[in-house]
Amino acid sequence: MTSVLLTGIAELVTNDPAAGPGPLGSVPDAALVLEGGRVAWTGPAARAPAADAGYDVGGRAVLPGFVDSHSHLLFAGDRAGEFAARMAGQPYAAGGIRATVAATRAASDDALAANLARLVAEMRRGGTTTVEIKSGYGLTVADEARCLALAREVTEETTFLGAHVVPEGSDVADYLDLVTGPMLEAAAPHARWIDVFCEDGAFDADAARTVLAAGAAAGLRGRLHANQLGPGPGVRLAAELGLVAVDHCTHLTDADVAALRDSGTIATLLPGVEFSTRQPWPDARRLLDAGVRVALATDCNPGSSYTSSMPLCVALAVRELGMTPAEAVHAATAVGAAALDRDDVGRLGVGARADLVVLDAPSHLHLAYRPGVPLTVATWVAGRPVTG
Repeated sequence: MTSVLLTGIAELVTNDPAAGPGPLGSVPDAALVLEGGRVAWTGPAARAPAADAGYDVGGRAVLPGFVDSHSHLLFAGDRAGEFAARMAGQPYAAGGIRATVAATRAASDDALAANLARLVAEMRRGGTTTVEIKSGYGLTVADEARCLALAREVTEETTFLGAHVVPEGSDVADYLDLVTGPMLEAAAPHARWIDVFCEDGAFDADAARTVLAAGAAAGLRGRLHANQLGPGPGVRLAAELGLVAVDHCTHLTDADVAALRDSGTIATLLPGVEFSTRQPWPDARRLLDAGVRVALATDCNPGSSYTSSMPLCVALAVRELGMTPAEAVHAATAVGAAALDRDDVGRLGVGARADLVVLDAPSHLHLAYRPGVPLTVATWVAGRPVTG
């Protein structure tokens, strides 16, 4: 195996508090050795060991690759008109999903795969190295299975979201039987997770509990969309069931916050949604001060958050959600990995997968300090550059 020594690192974010101060474990004037797709050594450049090859990043910052733990990349069609209507004052509702369902069902496998590849490449250029991808725009047995099979070709973090909305013309009870029966059976071989949109206009808590129980019986781990459009039971259900994460968490009561704190369930915030829908921003500061772990993700989808940019989400989290730059970077890397129950990504400690981002800046601070600027110079996955 060839080892590679990265030098010229102005700031190395390891997410290992033992390596440096704070949760980011930042090391100034650092070096990094990669070998066999893993991190083999980190520390001050002055103590760096020899390696087979060298790569000088030129005084830039190196961060763990971003971990996007919530996205919907398998779709066809466009909902720009819906976005324009919202900007003109029309409120957001879950029903717009059905327009994407119709377009996705009509698309060929090749068309879906091409759009997926485009979006994954976009994410790579922005520094995302791990992405979770949900189904949920097929809502038939065949379409859910084919979407998950396509997603599995680009990531191991695939999620069955047959319980996204009830398709037009379907009875709720009959559709739940389909989701928890033939659809789950067809989807499970291609999925790691199962998810439910627990919200008014989608599925209530009883339905969510039924779907998650069926998924668990099929070997899939549970996730939830919850408390996006208004207060509801979803966050407390996630805490009760001990789910690793619950996503959106925009409208929370004190009881919801306490349930998250006591259960250890991660609150994954998706600020691209609020940017795109003009809904109230989730309050990350309230969660963090209560001792709740917070992750950030894009929720990239064609309706409510058509961004693939984790740097944008970091900047929004700092500007609008009350997070410090360090908290936001940690949430977009280490805590995003924890939301996928992963400890091999989202950090740059010895033994971690060598997924990293080189920023055209001396520090992680510039992600929020220079919003909208394409700062990613290079993205490496498993020890190899994929961009830059």
